[in-house]
Amino acid sequence: MHLDIGPLRLESPLLLAPIAGHCDLAFRILCREQGGVGLASTDLLNSRAVLRGSPRSLELAATDPADQPCGMQLYGNWDDPLPEAACWAIDRGARLIDINMGCPVDKVAKKNGGSLLLCDALGTVRLAERIVEAVRRHSGDRVPVTAKMRLGWDPEHFVAPTLARDLESAGIAAVTVHGRWTVQLFSGKADWKRIGEVTRAVRGIPVIGNGDVTEPEHVPALMHASGCSGVMVGRGALRTPWIFRRAAVLLREGTAAPEPSVHDKLRCIARHLELLERHHGPEHVLHCMRSRISWYGKTMGHVRDLKERFRTAAEPRQMHAALTEWLDRTQGTASPQWNERGVSWL
Repeated sequence: MHLDIGPLRLESPLLLAPIAGHCDLAFRILCREQGGVGLASTDLLNSRAVLRGSPRSLELAATDPADQPCGMQLYGNWDDPLPEAACWAIDRGARLIDINMGCPVDKVAKKNGGSLLLCDALGTVRLAERIVEAVRRHSGDRVPVTAKMRLGWDPEHFVAPTLARDLESAGIAAVTVHGRWTVQLFSGKADWKRIGEVTRAVRGIPVIGNGDVTEPEHVPALMHASGCSGVMVGRGALRTPWIFRRAAVLLREGTAAPEPSVHDKLRCIARHLELLERHHGPEHVLHCMRSRISWYGKTMGHVRDLKERFRTAAEPRQMHAALTEWLDRTQGTASPQWNERGVSWL
C-alpha cells in the first residue's frame, strides 16, 4: 500500500511527524528501521536560520542515506525567505518540502508563522504559490511541496477545507491536517470527522490525517472516519517507534503485528542509544535518553530501576551498562520476528 504525493511515491501511507524537539536524525532512522515508515520529516526549520547557517538549524536539518525519503519542514511568514530556504533544503537532501501552518507554540506563532498563517488565508496561498514556483524551478518538478495545518485558530474559524482547496490550486501536492484548533494546543480530542471535511473539499490531492494516533488500530479508524489517504503519527511514536510496522501489517493483512516483547523493546532502546551516539554529541545523547526512557517505560511495566539509572547516568556508557543488564535479565522473551539488531522487518 503506497501513497503518491506529486512525483514522490511513498512505499507506505504512514508518516512520522516533524515533532518539535524530538524528531532528530537518530530517531527518524530508528523509526524507519522498525519498518512501515513511508516518510519522516525533520524538526521545524526556521527559514532565516538555515540560510544564515545557524549551527542548531544545520543539526536539525542533517540527513543521511538511511534517512530517505526525507521531508524538511520550514516555518516562517510572508516576509521570510521561505522560497530560498526551500531550495536550500533540496540541495541538502530533501525529497519533500513541507510548510508549517499548524504549530501553535508561541516561539513560532508569535513570529507570524505556524498556525498564524491560518488567519490570513489569501496571504498564505500567495506565499505557497511563491514557494511552489521556486521549488519547481530548482528541482525540475522532482520535489513536491506540502502543507501541514490545523482545523483553524478556533471553532469559529474553521478554515481548513477552503484553505486546503485553495492551496491545491496554488500547486500544493498534499495537505496534512491535525484535527485540533490552535487554541486547544494538544488538549482535548482530535476531531477526525472534521478532517473528513477537508478530504471532501480538495479535488485530487491526498489529505493526510493526524492527531491522537497512539495505537495501530487508530490508523484504519482515522482513515475510515475521514477518508484520508495517509496517516501521520506524532507523539504516539515517541514511546512506540514500532507503531508504524504494526500498523502497516494491519493495513496489509487485517491484523496488527504483535507487540514487541520487553526484551525486544530494550534492544530497540539500545539501538536508539547507538544511533544517537553516531549522529549527535554526548550532551544531546544524555538529554534525549533521560527524557525518552520515561516514554519507553510507559510500555514496559515495572522498569523503575532502569529509568533511574538512565536519569542519573553521567555518560552514555553507563546507559549501555544498564541496558546490558536488563537485556540479560529478559533474554528468554525475545521474539523471532526481530533480527539481530533488534529491529523488525515487514
